[in-house]
Amino acid sequence: MDSLLQRYRNDRRKLLEFLMSSGLVKELRSPSGSITSLSPSDLDSLSADYVLDCVKSGGVVDVSRGTEKYNFESSYPVTIQAESGDSYFLVSSPDVAGSPPRRMPPQPVNMDKSCNNGPDMSCHVDSSNTPSSRDSYVFKEETPDIKPVKPIKIIPLGLPPLRTGLSDDDLREAAYELVIASLLLSSIEAHPTQRRKIEKGSKLLLSLKRKEKSHLQPQISNAHSEVINMIRVQMQISSKMDTCIRRNLVQLAQLKTGEQIDLPLLALGLLVGIFKSDFPNEKLYMNWKTRQANLLEEVLCFSRSLEKNERATIRKCLATIRDSKEWDVVMSSSLRIEVLSSIRQVASKLSSLPGRCGIEEETYYWTAIYHINIRLYEKLLFGVFDTLDEGQLIEDASSMLFHMKSIWSTLGITENLHNAIYGWVLFQQFVCTGEPSLLGSAIQELEKITSTEESYPKEDLYISHLVCTRQTIGTEIRLGLVKAIFMSVSAWCDDKLLDYHLHFGKKHRDFGMLVSLASTVGLPPADCTRTELIRLDTLSDDVGDKIQSYVQNSIKGACARAAHFAYVKSHGERTHALALLASELSVIAKAEINGFVPVFSKWLPECMMISAMLLHRFYGERLTPFLEGISSISGDVRKVVPAAYMLEEDLTRLYNCHSRSKLRKPYLHKLKNFEIERVVKPVMLDWLISQHDHILQWTRRAFEIETVSQLFGLHLPVDITHLQALLSLVYHSLDTYLQSIFDQLVDKKHLYPSAPPLTRFTDGVMPAMKRKSLEFTEPDNIVVKKLDGLTIPKLCIRLNTLCYIQKQISTTEDGIRKSLTLVGSSLDKRSRNEIDEAEEDNSLTHNEAIDELFATTYDSLRETNANCITKTRDLIGARVIFWDLRDMFLVQLYNGTVEGARLERLLPHIDSVLDTVCSLSYEDSRDMVVLSIYRSAMEAYVRVLLDGGPTRAFSDSDIPLMEEDLSILKEFFIADGEGLPRSLVDQEAKQAKEILDLYSLESEMLTQMLMTASELINMGVSSEQRRMEDAQTLVRVLCHKKDRTASKFLKRQYELPMSSGKGFGLYL
Repeated sequence: MDSLLQRYRNDRRKLLEFLMSSGLVKELRSPSGSITSLSPSDLDSLSADYVLDCVKSGGVVDVSRGTEKYNFESSYPVTIQAESGDSYFLVSSPDVAGSPPRRMPPQPVNMDKSCNNGPDMSCHVDSSNTPSSRDSYVFKEETPDIKPVKPIKIIPLGLPPLRTGLSDDDLREAAYELVIASLLLSSIEAHPTQRRKIEKGSKLLLSLKRKEKSHLQPQISNAHSEVINMIRVQMQISSKMDTCIRRNLVQLAQLKTGEQIDLPLLALGLLVGIFKSDFPNEKLYMNWKTRQANLLEEVLCFSRSLEKNERATIRKCLATIRDSKEWDVVMSSSLRIEVLSSIRQVASKLSSLPGRCGIEEETYYWTAIYHINIRLYEKLLFGVFDTLDEGQLIEDASSMLFHMKSIWSTLGITENLHNAIYGWVLFQQFVCTGEPSLLGSAIQELEKITSTEESYPKEDLYISHLVCTRQTIGTEIRLGLVKAIFMSVSAWCDDKLLDYHLHFGKKHRDFGMLVSLASTVGLPPADCTRTELIRLDTLSDDVGDKIQSYVQNSIKGACARAAHFAYVKSHGERTHALALLASELSVIAKAEINGFVPVFSKWLPECMMISAMLLHRFYGERLTPFLEGISSISGDVRKVVPAAYMLEEDLTRLYNCHSRSKLRKPYLHKLKNFEIERVVKPVMLDWLISQHDHILQWTRRAFEIETVSQLFGLHLPVDITHLQALLSLVYHSLDTYLQSIFDQLVDKKHLYPSAPPLTRFTDGVMPAMKRKSLEFTEPDNIVVKKLDGLTIPKLCIRLNTLCYIQKQISTTEDGIRKSLTLVGSSLDKRSRNEIDEAEEDNSLTHNEAIDELFATTYDSLRETNANCITKTRDLIGARVIFWDLRDMFLVQLYNGTVEGARLERLLPHIDSVLDTVCSLSYEDSRDMVVLSIYRSAMEAYVRVLLDGGPTRAFSDSDIPLMEEDLSILKEFFIADGEGLPRSLVDQEAKQAKEILDLYSLESEMLTQMLMTASELINMGVSSEQRRMEDAQTLVRVLCHKKDRTASKFLKRQYELPMSSGKGFGLYL
C-alpha cells in the first residue's frame, strides 16, 4: 500500500492534469513565452494552490511563479486541514524513522481552559486548598478558585537507573531482537490457534501488507514467520531493519540451534553480521551500533564479578566500536572479529557463573542485570495493544504472550513475575486510555499473585533480589519488584479515592472496579515510611479509618465544587444560590446511595451516615442565616425552602440506607432536621390570613365548576327531576363531543378501489401487459381533505381517548348512583316516621324510574362511543393498507409474475407502520388497531387474488409461492406469540386460504363448479359475501388462472375479451 504522502502526490498530479485538460487554464506562460503543455516533471514542481487561484482569476498560469510557490510550500510539512492542526504527512518514511515516543508530551505552562467537563478517569483535584476548609463562611462571598484538574501520575517502580543512556526506543528494539533470536534458536512450536491469518490481530497489519511484499524475507517456517511478522508490526520495527536482523539471526541459529541465547551474545552476533551498507542512511546505522555498544556496556562493565583489567578491556573495545571511522573504515574484518572476540571472552566468563537462588535454568544475568531484563520484558508486553486503538488488545494477544515464554529463561521471568509485570503493564495502559476492560484484565493478573496458596522459597528469594528503591521523607526504602508494583498501583488508587466524586461521579462501574483493584493490592498506610499495605480483607480498624478518610475528603471536595457552581450559576439564571446548591448536593447524595455506599459499606457500614452528616452540616451552615432573615413568602423563599426540603429527604434516605445489624459500633451522631418548619410556619400563617379573600374566590369557582359534587353536597332533597336535569347535562355535553368526532371520520368504503373489468388470459398478450398498472378512481375532494387531517398518529391518539371515555362513562354512572344513594339514605332517616305503605309503593316505582333514566342516558352514550371506536379502528386499518400502502399492495404485489413481486417486499413497510401504531396506542386499543390492519391486509390480499386486473395471471407453479406468502403474512402478525392470537389470525385468513385452494383445482373442475352455481351469477352478491362456491368467486378465479382451458371456457361461455388492457370486459 502506498504511503499517505505518495497518495497525496498522486491525487495532486491528477488534479493538475484535470485542470490542464479541461480548458480551465487558458494560457501557460514561461520565461521564454507561452507554451501549450507541461512535462510530468514540470507538473510535479507546480503549486496546485497557485493553479487553482489562477483558474479563479482568469486562467493564466505563470509557470515560474507556480514553481517558486511550490518550492516555498515544500519547505514545510504537508498538513491536513483539521481543527486540531496536528495532523501532517511525513516527508521521510515512517519505517526508516522508527516509532513515535510513548511518553506523554509536557503540559503547557498556561492553561486557558479549566477541566470542567465532568469527572474523568485521569483527572484529580487537590482539594486541600478548597474553600470548604475556611471556618468563617458567608455564601455570597464564596467564589473559590477551582484549580485545573491535573492527571494523577503513577509512581515509578524505582528500578536501578540505566547508566549508558539507553532510551525507550533502544529497549523496544533490543527486546524485539531478543524475542526473534529466541524463537529462531529454540524448538518452540507455534501457538495452537486456528489457521487464520495473523494479520487480523492488528488493524495496522493490513495497511502494511503490500509494503512488505517488496522486501525479501529469509526462509523461515510458516508458523514462526507469521508470529514474527505479528510481533514486528506490534513492536513498530521497520521491515528493512527486520529483514537485516532476521537474516543474521537465521545464520546464527544454524550454528547454535538449541543453545540458550543471552543479551551479550546476541549483541555480539549482530555486530559480526550487520554492516553500514545494510542501512539506508548513516544516521540509522550509527544509532543501531551505538545501541548495541551501550547495551554491552550496561550488561558487562558494571558487573562486580569482573576484574579491573577485564573491565578496562571491554571499555576499550566498546570505544573502538563507537568510533565510526576506525570501526567502519580503518579496521579490517579480521580486526573487528578480534575486538568482538575479546568482549566475547569476558561475556562467556559471566555467562558461566551460577545463579544466586538455585532455580532451574537460572543464569548469572537473572539478578545481575534484572533492571534491564524487567524493562525489556515490559516493552514486549506493551506490544499486545493495538497500535491504532491502544485501549484494545489485539486478537492474537494470547498467541503473542505464548511465544514470549521463549525468552523467560533469558530474562529471568517466572510465572508469578510474568503475572505481576503484565498486570503492571495493563494497569499503565488503562491509566493512559481509560478503557475499563484493561482495568479488569489488570485485576485478574494481579489476583493470580495474591491468590497463590503454594509457596516457592527459591522463587521468593529470587524476587527479593529484584530490588526497587523509593525516596520517602528523605529516607530510602528498598522493595522487591512485586511489592513495588503493588505500592505504585496502591498509591494511584489512593489518590483517586481521595476524591472519588470527582473521578467517578458518573462512572459508578469504574469505581467498583477501582475498589476491587485496591482490594487486590492493598491500600497505603497513613505512615508513609511503612511498607506494609493495608489489606481490605482483614476488616481491621485501619481499613475503616482509611475508608472514612476517603469519604470525608471526597465529600469535602464535592461540596466545595457544588458551592462554587451554585454561586456562578445563580448570577446567570437569577436563581438563589441556596436553591441551586441544594439541587447539587442532592445529586451528590443520590450518587452516594446508588454508586458509592454499596461498595464502601462492606468495610465501613456507617459510611452513609458519615456522608449524610457531612452534607447536612455543609448545607445547614449556609441555610441557617437565610432562614433567620425570612420575614415574608418572597420569591427566594419559594425556591429555597422546597429545595431544602427535598435535600433533607435525600439526606434522610442516605442516612437510613444502612443495616444497623452490620454496624461494628453504635453511631452516636444523629441527623437533625433543618429548622425550616419553626421559621416558616408563622410566616405561612400570616400569608394565609392575607390571602383570605383570594381563597374565598377560588373556593367559589371550584363549587361552580364541580356541578355534581355541588348538587349532592348540599344535602337537600333531590328528586327525579333534579337527576334528570343532571343526566341531561352529562349526556348532551358528552354526546356533542362524540358526534363531532364521528362526523370527522371517513367511511372506510371510500378508500376501497373499484373492481377492474374481467378479462381472460392469453399467452400472446400477457407479457406486454406487465408494464400496465391498475388505475384507481380518487375519492371526492371532501374525503381527501378529511384524510389529509386524519393521519395515523392522530387516529391512534383519538382512539386512545375514546377507549378512556368508555371507561369513564361507567365510572361517572357509578359515582352519581353512589351519591344519590347517600343523599337518599340521609333523607330517609329524617322522614322515616312519615312514610306509610302507599309511599313505599311509590318508592319502588321511583327506583325503577331512576334505573330507566340511567339506562337511557348511559346506554345511549356507550353506543355512540362504541360506534366512534369501531369507525376509527376500521379507518386506521383501511387507511394503512388501501391508502398509504395502496400502490405497494394493490398494484405491485404479483404484478406480472408472482416470483418477481413477492409479499416479502411489503413487510418492512407494514412493520414500520406497526411500530408507529404500537408506540402511540395504549394497551386497551393496541390489539384492536393491529387486528384492523391485519383484517384490511387480508381484504387487500383477496382483492389481489380475485380483482387483480389484466396484469395478474397465476399458473399452477405460482400457487405454492402464494400459499407461502399467506403463511408469512400470518406469522408476521402472530409475532412468535407476542402479536395477535393464532386462532384469530387463522379465522381472518380463512377466505384467502379457500381462494388459494380453488386455484389449486383443475380448470375442468372449476368450470363444472361454476356451471352448477351459474344461476347465482345475476344475484349481485357483494364482494364481502363471497363464498368458495360462489359463481362470482369461481369466475374470477378462472379469469386469473393462467390456463388455456379456462380461457377457452370464458370466451365460449361469457364472451370475455383477452387481457388487452383496453378497458372493457365483464363486470360482476
